This record gives sequence, C-alpha cells and structure tokens, in this order.
Amino acid sequence: MMSLGRRKTVAATAGVAISCSLTLAACGGGARGADEAKLPSSVQLIVPFAAGGGTDTFARVLAPALKDAVDSHPSIQVVNREGGESITGTNQFVKQNPNDGSQLLVASATTTYQWLLDVPQVKYDFNKLKPLIIAGTGGVIYASKDSGITSVEDLKNPPKHLSYGGISATGLDLSTLLAFNMLKLHPKVTFGFEGRGPARLALQRGETNIDYQTTSAYLTEVKPMVDKGTAVPLMSFGVLDKKGNVVRDPNFKSLPTVPEVYEKLYGQQPSGDAYKAYVAFLAAGFAFEKSVWATPQTPKGVRQTVIEAVPALKKDQKFDQQRKDSLGDYPLYSGPDVKTSLNKAFHISDSVKKYVFDMLKSEYHTSVQ
Repeated sequence: MMSLGRRKTVAATAGVAISCSLTLAACGGGARGADEAKLPSSVQLIVPFAAGGGTDTFARVLAPALKDAVDSHPSIQVVNREGGESITGTNQFVKQNPNDGSQLLVASATTTYQWLLDVPQVKYDFNKLKPLIIAGTGGVIYASKDSGITSVEDLKNPPKHLSYGGISATGLDLSTLLAFNMLKLHPKVTFGFEGRGPARLALQRGETNIDYQTTSAYLTEVKPMVDKGTAVPLMSFGVLDKKGNVVRDPNFKSLPTVPEVYEKLYGQQPSGDAYKAYVAFLAAGFAFEKSVWATPQTPKGVRQTVIEAVPALKKDQKFDQQRKDSLGDYPLYSGPDVKTSLNKAFHISDSVKKYVFDMLKSEYHTSVQ
C-alpha cells in the first residue's frame, strides 16, 4: 500500500539570470502583463472522457454559452481525450499544455476521486490546478421491480440478492459503494461497464437489480421507468448544508437521503468511520461534480476572463435551462466563490482514506497501489 499522506503543494522558486538591466517599473510591467493577458481566440475544452457522457454533455452545453459570455467571443471547441477513467486525458492536459489558456480542463468527480485516492497513474494535482467554474449535481439509488423491493425497509432483508453494475471502484461509483457499506448492504458488484448508461441497461435487462444514476440521467431515463412501474426509487445521495450535514436534495424532496435510510433501518443516526467516509466523498464528488480548470502557469488575466464570465452565464436563460436539464437544478459558481469549500472538500484525512482502502480491498477485492 502506498503512503496515505496527501500530496503536498510545494512552491518552487527558480533563479533566473537576466543579462539586461531591468528597472523596478519594468518588472512591475511584466506582472501587469500577466494580469492583463487575454483569452486566446481559439480555446479547447479538454474532456478526459468519451463523447456522450455527463461531463461531455456539460462541456458541450457550456461551450457556446461561454463564447457568448466572453467579450472577445473566442472559438470554443470540445475535445475528447478518453482513457484510464479520465486519468489519461488529464495527465496529458497537465504535461503538454501550452499554458496560455488555449486548453482548459473539464473534469468530473471521477477525475478528482482518482487523485484523492492516490491512484499511482495520476500525475495531476488539484491543489495546484486553478478552478474557474464549478457546478454540482446529485443522484438517486433505485431498484428494479424484479428485485422484489417496494420500499427502503426491504433493504434490510432483500427478497432477492442485490446485484450492481459499476464502472470502477475508484471513480464516482465509490459514493454508491460507500452508501452500500454504510447501510450494511452487500450486493454482488460487477465492474467494467463503459458508463452509467450501459449499467442502467443491464438493470433493464435483468442482469442487475440495483443501480444509481446522476440527476440528469435519472430524470430523463429512470423517471419514465418509475412511471411505468418497472423501477422503484429508494434514496438520493443528498446534499450538504452550510454546516456539513447531509440534507435532502432539492431536486428530490420526496426521497430520503442515504443517512435517513440508515436511521429507518437501524433506529439511530449513522456515525463512525463509514459515515465520515460517505460525507467526505459526497462533498468532494457531487458538490463539485463538474468543473473547469486551468494550469497554474496560465496567466492570471486569462483565468480571470473565464471567472468573470460566470455572472453572464448565470443570466443566460438558455444556458441555465440546458444546464439544469443536463445536471439538475444545482448552483453554478466561479472558482474563487468556493475556494475555501473546495479546499476543505479535497482535504480527506488519512484515517478516512485508510478506511476506504480497507473497504475496497475487503468488500470489492480492489487494491489501490
């Protein structure tokens, strides 16, 4: 097992030999130049996933709206660099970036989870990357009618053994695995699905009988199944209030949260390591599920141009509706707006990480090395 220590951000300073004479005013001019740098006329939104997924959808909804929101109206294209559960494209982003704002990363919780879990293939560091735009989302855990489950109370003694289809134990599936763990459920889990869409289809074919979908897919794909009586909604993951408590998702007010279901099943509020781990990854994942980032070398003026476009994005009714349709009705923030919360969410204690590592190994035979 690797060291559980958080990668530490180390500020490096380099001495530069300058052969010509510079005045203090000239040096100050250089700093102002970085502050006043403009967004290039052509920008690529790098999506480290295949086309068609939630992150890709968010990027494609964002691209035309961001073009209109920036005064210079740059050309903005979405470029997919899939592979390695988003690690491949994100590594390439940080290693081969021109650092002029012509490439910006559109990440998801899967991208951040891989980093938070110290997956050895990860070469990026969200402590160093600069957040520009942040958007949250939510999700719902549901069962098929064939499972025999009619309410959350049935989860304590399921009529049939539960089976679940996932993409990866270290991606966004982790939040669901932590929910199962906290609720003392032990479903048969099959990893390797190419996306949540194929996992949902597996449930519809009867290959699995419990699943989760993020808000957008739940509303568009699962809600019709619920209306037809072929699926049973069980719980939402919930959202965090300002005090860090899990409360009901405003998009699913009638559904209990995972902690509420625990209380229904066991007669007390959840606590301990299982609950701490669930909350930690809920904060790091769903609260900041979709995000746009720049490299730290990208000039401040370029970054600020994107950040300052957020108020215009919020006022763009077409974008606002499309974003709600693709992610659900969750707030949109600029990076600086949530910097403190983001830093807190990304600081996961060694004890929580150790708990997660041990759970993945014992329950799902997955070792992070």
